[in-house]
Amino acid sequence: METESEPYVRLATLRQLHQVVANLNTARSLADTLQTVADGVIAGLGYELACVNLVRPDGDLVVAAFAGSPAAEALITGRVGSRLSWERRLGMGESWGDLRFIPHTEGWVLMDDDVPQWHTDGPEPRFADEWHPHDRLYAPMYSPTLASVREGGPPPGHGRELLGVISVDRPRNGRHPGAWGQEALQMYASQSAIAISNARLRSNMQRALVRLEREQQALRASEESFRQAFEYAPSGMAIAELGGDQHGRLLRANDALCRLLGRPSAVVRRYSFADLVHPEDIGTLLRTSAEGGRAELRLARRDGTYVWVSLRNSVVADTADGPRFLLTHVEDIEERKRHELQLAHRASHDALTGLPNSAELRARLSARLCSRPHALRTAAGAYGGGPHGYESQGGHDAHDGAADPARHQDYGPEYGAGYSREYGQASEYGPGPEHAADYTEYAEHADYADYSDYSDYAEHAYRSGDGFDFAAGGGPYDHHVHAAAPDGEVDDGTKGLAVLFCDLDGFKSINDRFGHHTGDAVLIEVARRLSAGVRDGDTVARLGGDEFVVLADGLGAADASDLAVRLRNAIIPPIRVDGRAVRVGASFGIGWAECGMTVEEVLNSADQRMYIEKRSRSKVHRRAG
Repeated sequence: METESEPYVRLATLRQLHQVVANLNTARSLADTLQTVADGVIAGLGYELACVNLVRPDGDLVVAAFAGSPAAEALITGRVGSRLSWERRLGMGESWGDLRFIPHTEGWVLMDDDVPQWHTDGPEPRFADEWHPHDRLYAPMYSPTLASVREGGPPPGHGRELLGVISVDRPRNGRHPGAWGQEALQMYASQSAIAISNARLRSNMQRALVRLEREQQALRASEESFRQAFEYAPSGMAIAELGGDQHGRLLRANDALCRLLGRPSAVVRRYSFADLVHPEDIGTLLRTSAEGGRAELRLARRDGTYVWVSLRNSVVADTADGPRFLLTHVEDIEERKRHELQLAHRASHDALTGLPNSAELRARLSARLCSRPHALRTAAGAYGGGPHGYESQGGHDAHDGAADPARHQDYGPEYGAGYSREYGQASEYGPGPEHAADYTEYAEHADYADYSDYSDYAEHAYRSGDGFDFAAGGGPYDHHVHAAAPDGEVDDGTKGLAVLFCDLDGFKSINDRFGHHTGDAVLIEVARRLSAGVRDGDTVARLGGDEFVVLADGLGAADASDLAVRLRNAIIPPIRVDGRAVRVGASFGIGWAECGMTVEEVLNSADQRMYIEKRSRSKVHRRAG
């Protein structure tokens, strides 16, 4: 009977084993797979208790699933046994292939270790292969590898990663498993290892997918936040290419920048900032683009005007590919620049007349003076009256506009032939035939006749340092041209920086009689007349009260006298204020700015000469101008 039923028993066992293995692959999670492994031992292999111990990342083993006894499951599930204790157990007892059987005769030494265990009391075995309550049978689960299934592969457990251990107890037939039962348990452990590995892989993939989805959602949210911040920012923003042939080309511009430049977005993308920047600011732009940071410059608008902006560049880089593009924040600072210019103008100009004030006057004078006295005036005179005329002596000053071509025009025929001859077109391009005698006489005065031609004298002046400061500045020479003054009141041809000190005559009585309102109106009109009577490059400043100063470069002594007369005559005509005509006169003192003098010395010299001139005229004549 037994012989006839053995094949049937084995076939039924195989069917059960096939079903439980199939169930292993249907579990949806790692926890479900572990519980299915434990339940499969009970359902398909004929044991009453089964426990699945899973290796944790730290190497210890935790009771991950239990089947067969709710009380035991509640007691030991989740408890941890050390890796060292488990290795000790897997090295004891009898080896049944990959299985490890520890009989109760040896297992008593394991009663006090830290591996979670559950035992039931029972009678002593009555025959040799009967199961004792303290017998232990373990089925290690190793990670599946190709070498483990090859013929002649490593022995069980050798070189393979331990995933966990299935612990079984109390077989239903009460006997130790035979060869068939051992092979079935070992095969089931192998399939369980595959199922657990697949479940872990699926779990890892699911976590990775969830993490990737979250990252993508975060990225989309970040991109949307950036897009909204970029598009709807109240100030201009742009993205430009970084590097390559298209370096600096605008890839994207927000609405605020398009409105600022007066250009639609499609048109803005055709340009780079280098195409839009003011020519004077191109160097600033290039430095800012290369180094990042902040710069203030001007950008061209569609109507041809320029607007002041503040650029703040950020290089957006990729950790793998390096710099990718340039993010530029463009802030409109036109209003701030206007206020700055207004403040600067207020600090340097008189609030009433709009003329440069005392501080600005002193700054402009100081820019033309140096501490080194002008050694050889005759050389300076030769430069001033020589063939190169005013260009050789007058120098150029950023404040008084000496480099302006307008400086080379004369004051017009009304200033007299002398003034036009000395400072007009003839002096710029050399003396004409009608002035040949004057020029020859001046050459003799300047000792120019000792040289064969003017170029020889110029070479002498260059070598000797006449008129130029070759020692200062640390280089071979600097470009400072010494300010020279004519000798005495005789016009020797020397061109210099004339300082005309003007004091109004009769202004105090107007101010006292008609009030400050009328006095202010008179000062405004006098400032207008003085400004209209000089060249564009000259300076008319209000020193304070009713005192004015005129700086006129490139004049000779006769020129300065003629200018003073013309300005005095321009002030004399009546000035109408509130329907009332009032008159003031003016006294002029002519001083000269010369290197080696201080600003105060120059102004005091002109002031003293003004008082000499004022005292030399009667009060009536002073009122009449």
